[in-house]
Amino acid sequence: MAANLRVRRFVVSPFETNCFLVSAPNAPDALIIDPGDSAETILEAIRSDGLAVRGIVNTHGHADHIAANSALKEELGCPIMIHELDAPYLSDPELNLSAYLGRSGPLSPPADRLLKDGDEIEIGDLVFRVMHTPGHTPGGICLLVGDTLFSGDTLFAGSIGRTDFPNGDQEQLLDSISRRLLILPDDTVVYTGHGPQTTIGIERASNPWL
Repeated sequence: MAANLRVRRFVVSPFETNCFLVSAPNAPDALIIDPGDSAETILEAIRSDGLAVRGIVNTHGHADHIAANSALKEELGCPIMIHELDAPYLSDPELNLSAYLGRSGPLSPPADRLLKDGDEIEIGDLVFRVMHTPGHTPGGICLLVGDTLFSGDTLFAGSIGRTDFPNGDQEQLLDSISRRLLILPDDTVVYTGHGPQTTIGIERASNPWL
């Protein structure tokens, strides 16, 4: 992990999604990544740590990564950010898969900032670079900050994201991983959307999908 990065992980939703609260150890500014549920638990951590959340980033638009957007935005007043191609997922229960869980209507407020590849998100003295890695969804992204990568559902420890959902594309996902992620240094720490953390070196050497 980058020396100037503090990461708190919350396993949320019935799908055991990883939500991350990221901040610098000596500054109050923070970013929430993929709040898929358990808004109150996340808020309690924010309050106990005295953090000032500057944004919510969804690595993609599936329900288990966006379901707490509304409650957190209402409480914190911070902007919601998602790649422009996944912005429609926030309000479409078919695309975000909440329809299959018996939900109807928008699951999240609309995005306040539409992200593109190469964009930077500045949180205090931390700079997160947006990497567009489509395949799991058209607008799937990873966030790179220093030597730490938040990979959403693009890359997992020993696996990759599913591509059997609407608009998934396995060939595109594998291309994204190969061109964008496997070029990173071996010691890059990867915080995944589900499951344990890993490193680029471990995945390059042993991930059976790669």
